[in-house]
Amino acid sequence: MSMLAYDGTAMLGRQLLRLRNNPGLLILTQTMPISMLLFFGYVFGSALAVPGEAYRSFLVPGLLVATASGGIMAGMFQAAQDTHRGVTDRFRTLPVSRAAVPLGQAAADLVATALGTVPFVLVGLAVGWRVEGSALAAVGAFALLLLFRFACTWAGIHLGLLTRNEEAAGQLGGATFLLPLLSSAYIPTSGLPGWLRTVAEWNPISAVATALRDLFGNAPVPAGAAWPVAHPVAGSLVWCAVLLGVFVPLAVRQYAHGER
Repeated sequence: MSMLAYDGTAMLGRQLLRLRNNPGLLILTQTMPISMLLFFGYVFGSALAVPGEAYRSFLVPGLLVATASGGIMAGMFQAAQDTHRGVTDRFRTLPVSRAAVPLGQAAADLVATALGTVPFVLVGLAVGWRVEGSALAAVGAFALLLLFRFACTWAGIHLGLLTRNEEAAGQLGGATFLLPLLSSAYIPTSGLPGWLRTVAEWNPISAVATALRDLFGNAPVPAGAAWPVAHPVAGSLVWCAVLLGVFVPLAVRQYAHGER
């Protein structure tokens, strides 16, 4: 365990240095959700208004979770880039823990996400979003958000190690943009057709978005929803546990063995 902690910290430093040397990526990942908040909140706000709630108060938690789900794309692209350029093969020749490299990538992404959330929250407050619940519940909401991002990043790392090509990973990662559209991130699921509502409510993004709205005190838990949305905090934790339980061992195994 001490070896994993030491090697993982070294890989974390490497990934943070990599992010610092690529400021364009950081700027893009921070400005994109802010742009979406302003666009959806003001351009579509009147058409998509949530009855009894300000749409922007409904939207901010959803966008936070939609951005967190982008960990799939980020993890996939970075892992595929390192593999495609031979960096991963060079790491395999070093006497380091096999879990350290993917762990360092996931941890660095978590740090960058936490820092990137700050300007988005400030803009959210500026456009009228407020935390209506307790401070403790709000802390729990942000912790849940980061846990979900961490789980999504591991899924992306595994997929990136499988694709082994940064161009293919970029194209496949772009398809993950559809995931928040099939959830309650932007609109309530109550108005969707029966089968589509079922799909949306079993989407992990819906459970986490509903949990954040509940913890922030922005919107009540919808009645008659599927179990993960009707019990959003428990449902979110279950989804995170499933993602981590599946993709952490798969990513570590894929990294250790490569194409063999």
